[in-house]
Amino acid sequence: MAVALPKNFSEVRQHLEQPLIRNSFFIMASSFVAAGFGFFFWMIAARFYSQADVGVATALMSSMGLLILISRLGLDQSVIRFFPSRDKNRVLGTAVLVPTAIALGAGVFFIAAVDVLAPELAVVRTIAPLYLAILGAYSIVWVFEGALNALRKSEYYFALNLLYGTRILFLVPLVSLGAMGIFGAFGLSFILGLILALILLARCSVRPTPCVDRPFLREAWQFSAGAYIAGILMSAPNMVIPIMVLHVLGAESTANYYITYAIVSILFMIPYAFTTSLFVEGSHGGEMKRSVLRTLASMFALLIPAIIILSLFGEPILGLIGKDYVEGMALLRVLAVSALFVSVCQTFISIAKVRNDIRSLVVLSGFVSIALLGLGYALMNRFGLIGMGYAWFATYAAGTLLVGLILKKKGWL
Repeated sequence: MAVALPKNFSEVRQHLEQPLIRNSFFIMASSFVAAGFGFFFWMIAARFYSQADVGVATALMSSMGLLILISRLGLDQSVIRFFPSRDKNRVLGTAVLVPTAIALGAGVFFIAAVDVLAPELAVVRTIAPLYLAILGAYSIVWVFEGALNALRKSEYYFALNLLYGTRILFLVPLVSLGAMGIFGAFGLSFILGLILALILLARCSVRPTPCVDRPFLREAWQFSAGAYIAGILMSAPNMVIPIMVLHVLGAESTANYYITYAIVSILFMIPYAFTTSLFVEGSHGGEMKRSVLRTLASMFALLIPAIIILSLFGEPILGLIGKDYVEGMALLRVLAVSALFVSVCQTFISIAKVRNDIRSLVVLSGFVSIALLGLGYALMNRFGLIGMGYAWFATYAAGTLLVGLILKKKGWL
């Protein structure tokens, strides 16, 4: 079927002002802004802080991200799902109160048990109040970001990501604090983001009510339980790997891994954007097979030249951050090629969500999580940091084969 194209500027403007198009643009722009600020943040941190400081700070930030991931219970997604039909203030208040309480409880446990869980991060005991304050702000802002998108105000989400860039301004003044200076700069941006998010929500006439809406929780859990488990399984390795690298190879290797992954993650934004659009299209009843083929073709058309460019110019990019980080070039190339297989697995996740096939979603997510962490630990002990790159490639290549088997068994091919 032919697609009618806008014939004049007025029609183009109307097309761009459609909520789906406008919000997609701002979400994608937010991802690139976050990546850009992240690159400059770590480039400046590498210039003013030692590699050991960078390694400890990244592990602290990863530990916090893992606590947030575990505690959110899928309620950030349920906010988007239930905002149109329920009391927004009560939904948002519940979605903030419950996960944040769990996150803070988990944070207290982590601090108390750090000698067993991650002895390399025992320093967290000396900054326990700061760690918990940043953890709380991070947890609340995470939910608020979803609420702004649910309100079709993704331009406000974009504004928040611009504000997070202020963390760069705090790096130099806090340099005397070492690793805690990097961590403090990271946390201050979320505290400022929390203030801005409350102001932006108020402009939308949304003021979260501190409460526990039990009917909402029951309905939300039925909706999000399977996707929540799958989300944890897919995301947990990104939080655990820096801590694992710190334990196996030390702080310098952790810094190398984190910086290299931060650069390669720009490639991962491509499948994220396209598979999110695929999920939206499928949820609106679009023809899935044609949409999947278009999604894959579009992703590969962008990914392949991007991988080639990053492989050719990755060394000077790493050199901009610091000469010590050029050692991560081999890891960068392997992670970059892995993006092709990551895109296939992400595409399947969107298909499974549209089909409401939570079992297949959990099977693939569980396989990726276990294989990536298990192979990563084993191959790092044998090959060093590049072993983690081999684990990424092997895990997602095998995941792509698993996707093919599931699709064939389900008759979706």
